[in-house]
Amino acid sequence: MKRIIVLAFCCALTAAGHRPITWVAIGDSITYLNDHPNETGNRVTKGYLTDVTEQLPYIHYINQGHNGWTTTDFARSIDKLGIPSGDVYTIFLGTNDWWHGHRIGHWSDYEQATGDSTIYGCMRVIVDKLHSLKAGAPIILITPMQRGDFVSIGNATNNAVGSYRAKEGQTLEAVVAAVADIGQHEHYRVIDLYHEQALAVSHLVRFKRLKDPATGAYRDYSYPGYVDVPFNPVTDEYPYPVEAMEMTYDGLHPSDKGNAVIARLVEGELRKI
Repeated sequence: MKRIIVLAFCCALTAAGHRPITWVAIGDSITYLNDHPNETGNRVTKGYLTDVTEQLPYIHYINQGHNGWTTTDFARSIDKLGIPSGDVYTIFLGTNDWWHGHRIGHWSDYEQATGDSTIYGCMRVIVDKLHSLKAGAPIILITPMQRGDFVSIGNATNNAVGSYRAKEGQTLEAVVAAVADIGQHEHYRVIDLYHEQALAVSHLVRFKRLKDPATGAYRDYSYPGYVDVPFNPVTDEYPYPVEAMEMTYDGLHPSDKGNAVIARLVEGELRKI
């Protein structure tokens, strides 16, 4: 009976014209949360990894997403993570580097492998590791998406201003440009989420519920109306009730809708493998 099932499975793969493919997804919390929906308050039911592999069942994903990590964290820990050999790799990092003010650097930092002091240098460390695991395996780069005002659903004191403002003299778009630059030089496919219209900052949430400074009454502010309205994480209500969800559920992390947009773009590239 087992032999029949295995044979049928192999025949199905042959009929579909695909061999099994292992996809190793390297990323931050957006990738990590695919397998930890409880940490989204169960607002997310399907992350982009699951969505893609449901559409492409011959692909098996390995989630190497780490909550809150930067390219620096990966570069410094890359040999300890036990990243397996994969048939294709995606690297979806950069938003936390921007928020923490990590230096972007220049193409020369990547080209000369200057180490973990810049995003360019860190990306070189990561890419070199992946090449050592399986030479010739395709690498797909995914840029950070735009950010609204993030407020953690589990701890409102963990919050961050959106990418509509620079942080420590650097814009998130400059990080995106660095990722695209590496892709262009290395001839890697690049999925540009930052400039994806469906994921523009104005679409990330329907509104942010805040106290009107003039009246003290709660109001629902859409972007950019909420930009300069203060939020007190200790005394104010959580600003993103369920009905505020759109492409994200907290201003930063994708909702099911946002994950679906990402999944379709990733799926389109993986179909070419």
